[in-house]
Amino acid sequence: MNATPAPYPRLVADIGGTNARFALVEAPGAAPTHLRALRCAEHSGPEAALRAWLADTGARLPAYAAFGIATPIDGDGVAMTNHPWRFSIGALCGALGLRRLTVVNDFTALALALPALGDGDLVRVGGGEPRAGAARALIGAGTGLGVSGLLPLPGGWVPLQGEGGHVTLPASCTREAAVVAWLAARHGHVSAERVLSGPGLVVLHDTLRALDGEARVERTPAEISERALAGGCRHCVEALELFCALLGTVAGDVALTLGARGGLYIGGGIVPRLGDFFLRSAFRERFVAKGRFRPWLERIPIWVVVAPHAALTGASAALDSAIELGFTTLAEPRGHVSP
Repeated sequence: MNATPAPYPRLVADIGGTNARFALVEAPGAAPTHLRALRCAEHSGPEAALRAWLADTGARLPAYAAFGIATPIDGDGVAMTNHPWRFSIGALCGALGLRRLTVVNDFTALALALPALGDGDLVRVGGGEPRAGAARALIGAGTGLGVSGLLPLPGGWVPLQGEGGHVTLPASCTREAAVVAWLAARHGHVSAERVLSGPGLVVLHDTLRALDGEARVERTPAEISERALAGGCRHCVEALELFCALLGTVAGDVALTLGARGGLYIGGGIVPRLGDFFLRSAFRERFVAKGRFRPWLERIPIWVVVAPHAALTGASAALDSAIELGFTTLAEPRGHVSP
């Protein structure tokens, strides 16, 4: 069992493969304050990034903290999947003088935030009405591909703590089969994250050009998205269209697996920026294209999470969980780090 709920204020963090966001939650239901986003590549680890955040904000470090981080949490040692940071949760807790530090997967944290989201935090994609008390699914692409969900229990929800972004990528047409085959020849296993992520957009773009016999052109994920949205590059448009279609296929698999009649939520940094392109894309059709279970999936509502800091709220919620989530270190306070 987990420790008793932590008092306020709380330090919260959402640490991805590109950015680390730190903030304070000062009361139940309060919006995060002192929010800053720092580039992970500019800091040697979470302690260095936190000290930079303290220096920038002048905040006083609370005794209780919760981080969502883009990697599986299996114990005290943390090794990020898509970034070089490696650290001990216990050592970090001690170095910062915290009384308690809980670290969970970033999509576990985002899942914990779902029940508190309002209409202004979500954009409806389609489907019917959510079934009360049914499981909810969560998927989202950023530096990697996150997958989680919520399972109902009497009096609350239990978030999933898995690594669904690393399932095998399926192909649903000849072009996709060629993409998967080309990638398999070079990487062996082709995971969903291989293409359904920021780096994956580059992989898709490069693969499509290679399949068409054209030389590689150096482009960032942002450039590919921008060119696709402007319609100015054939392979950029196809890469983004393929991204949306494949995301729909994988999301449908997640919804079927969880029995997510409570809805599917799409988070991450990529889809919320696509606007009408995503709404017009093949995502929805591919989500429901599961043969005899098409009518079942058509009833599942889908939302894009546009609340910018929901994962920070979810990280705070991890400190209130009645079950063990991720890994928690408890320590006697040894004074707070000053800015």
